[in-house]
Amino acid sequence: MDPIAIIEKYYPEENALRRLLLHHSRQVARRALGVAERHPELHLDRDFLYAGAMLHDIGIFETDAPEIFCYGTAPYLLHGWLGGQLMRREGYPDLARVCERHTGTGLTAENIAERGLPLPPGDYQPETTAEQVICYADKFYSKSHPDRERTVEQAAASLKKYGAEGVKKFLGWAARFE
Repeated sequence: MDPIAIIEKYYPEENALRRLLLHHSRQVARRALGVAERHPELHLDRDFLYAGAMLHDIGIFETDAPEIFCYGTAPYLLHGWLGGQLMRREGYPDLARVCERHTGTGLTAENIAERGLPLPPGDYQPETTAEQVICYADKFYSKSHPDRERTVEQAAASLKKYGAEGVKKFLGWAARFE
């Protein structure tokens, strides 16, 4: 599976959005692969980590987030779910799960209902270790500030909007993956 070929299919033009997506995805891939290198005991599939990290944000082009060059119509919160739909159509259900489960540290059906989030009902929490590593790695980089890398503390602080449980989960991952 060639994640770059899939990116080229949905982002055929050389433009600011494609450059941003590739830059961010490569950052996430480097960090996720670093976890695999530091922790061979986790038995992570490096090819899957790379593909998942490169494709976790594939759905952003369908969202309305002009500050990061996205001129679609869907709320940005849906980018993971939309990416999951794309990956299922492409025949990659495991990568679809990565897309759907990387928002914050994952969203529960209760989170969605309580906050009235515009997501189909369901549980969108990373379950496999690979899903967790990609979700974790993503929290160190923002597409709004592509040249910054957050520290563990800064990444944890950025998750406060998702509640204390998300921060606690992230810090647990940091203890396990760093």
